[in-house]
Amino acid sequence: MSGPDTDTLAPIATPRSRAKARHILDHYYIGPARDPEVLEIWGYTERFSYRPGEVLELRVSTSAEVWEIEIGRDGARYEEVLRVTGLPGRRYETPEDCSVRGCGWPVAHAVTLPADWRPGGYLVTLRGRRGAEVVEHHHFFVLRRAVGQAPAPYVLICATGTWVAYNCWGGSNAYEGLTGPDGNAFSPVLSTQRPWTRGFCKLPEGAPRALPDTPPRPGEMVRYPYMEWAYAYGYSKKYASAGWASYERHFVRWAEAQGYEIEIATQHDLHAEHDLLDGHRCAVFVGHDEYWSAEMRDAVDAYVDAGGRVARFGGNFFWQIRLENAGRTQVCYKYVASEADPLRGTEGQARLTGAWELPEVDRPGALTFGVNGLRGIYAGLGNCVGRGAGGFTIYRPEHWAFAGAHLGYGDVLGAGARIFGYEVDGLDLVIRDGLPWPTGEGGAAAEINILGVGLGTNVEADHGVWGETLYIGSADAAWKARALYGELTSDTLDRSMRGNGVIVHWPKGKGEIFTAGTCEWVAGLARGDVQVERVTRNVLDKFGTAKAGGTPSKCR
Repeated sequence: MSGPDTDTLAPIATPRSRAKARHILDHYYIGPARDPEVLEIWGYTERFSYRPGEVLELRVSTSAEVWEIEIGRDGARYEEVLRVTGLPGRRYETPEDCSVRGCGWPVAHAVTLPADWRPGGYLVTLRGRRGAEVVEHHHFFVLRRAVGQAPAPYVLICATGTWVAYNCWGGSNAYEGLTGPDGNAFSPVLSTQRPWTRGFCKLPEGAPRALPDTPPRPGEMVRYPYMEWAYAYGYSKKYASAGWASYERHFVRWAEAQGYEIEIATQHDLHAEHDLLDGHRCAVFVGHDEYWSAEMRDAVDAYVDAGGRVARFGGNFFWQIRLENAGRTQVCYKYVASEADPLRGTEGQARLTGAWELPEVDRPGALTFGVNGLRGIYAGLGNCVGRGAGGFTIYRPEHWAFAGAHLGYGDVLGAGARIFGYEVDGLDLVIRDGLPWPTGEGGAAAEINILGVGLGTNVEADHGVWGETLYIGSADAAWKARALYGELTSDTLDRSMRGNGVIVHWPKGKGEIFTAGTCEWVAGLARGDVQVERVTRNVLDKFGTAKAGGTPSKCR
């Protein structure tokens, strides 16, 4: 849901329409210089994933005299597998609306993917040279297992729906943009046929995460180190919200180092292949997985109902999307879906691209993962629970997920690593005899076992610090009040202000779900939090030894 700097999709206002601090927010996007004198190189591929034997076609535009390619497998350690040098540079004109309809560049170089390259995530480094000057750009693709090869025990699904929504390359994403009558609106239609913005595929060590390492002291102005760093070094300010480098990569590096055999696929694969999860013992989702299509959810639901296990260490399950044009176009009207989505008022309005809990959609996230985005939201970002614990308070330490983690009732998990935030998923709950129970509101099943809880909010506290500008404000709560309760009143606003983030375990169908509803769980793995690591191992070990979900004998 994040993106407090959302523009207006005229004539309908988004929740965060307000006067902007233009000296801060100008030049928010990464994109072509549109000047041949500027040394630059950009590239993309038509698809996000490939199999051995298929052809990786790199579409590259560069003002460099010569350029080169380096490809490496980005796992527990980086392994270079290919280098091609001395390629002649060629620059192509890029449409002004490339973020909406794609760049349209021709293929600059093609690589047939060898059978001996190990499946996994692959980093593509493009280097352009002009005299002594060198410039780099990075791309990423997933190499899946060969057709017919037995599935790995675990499959990690990269949150490419969220990557596309946050990708600011070329001018527009789902938060800001160059569209609309005044050329300043976010775009509900986004193309995958463009480069990833700077920071999505590769980051320097030490790049700040979305949550600051320590809360601000009382009286100090709130700061956003990740945005300050991005502006200082020329990265997208959205790097900390989405992308391989900030989320999935941390999980893969840790999991491979621990010896887990993990296959990687993308949400776009899951959308197109309803049986993708079949045969895997455990499907894993991590980080920030905010944007999903109905087809993606259908695949997860069918897998779990048939006996599959899902480990979701991620947060902010919020928006329904539609994929069009063979997956090359992603549609999400978000806050204005009820007024602007072409499906509004039609027989197909259950596919409306708004929040899952909208009355028109009526498919709360709790029906799939046991948690809801609208019942959670911001934690640790700015003055939204800005001085909170940073972790989950544990209520049921006897649960198998906590075995050996040295956690007791009331202990806080992950506070040192700051795993709770920056957006969280929660449930409406009540405390009885010191334990949390789901009320059932928002589609939550009575069988959902709430293991840990933290607090979230839709309203940013205003402490009156001189010079401080609220980043989140209260507009999200006002929108939620209208969306869920039909009108904005003092009562519905009050009901929309508070949320939480939860850890839940849920036996569902023949399978089961474990969800830690926070974007930042991977920070615990990256920072070596031994308790977070132990809980992660407990879940993976239990689910990885269960019978494979879906159709066990099926090999793709």
